[in-house]
Amino acid sequence: MERPAPDPAKLLEAWMEWEKGEALPGRTMSTFKTGGLRDILEGLVAERQALVGEVAEGPAEAESWTPVV
Repeated sequence: MERPAPDPAKLLEAWMEWEKGEALPGRTMSTFKTGGLRDILEGLVAERQALVGEVAEGPAEAESWTPVV
């Protein structure tokens, strides 16, 4: 069984409902999972890595970044 294509509009709607307090966090996470948020995020990461790889010396430079908390 193939998964349907991600629907960014549906995901944004779920986010807005949660932000307004109209949806429970568990329901929102479920909508994100079934709505294809992972696919969208993976695509964005791949695009960014490709862009950083073209601009910088290589992807290793991008992977060495450590967040400061």
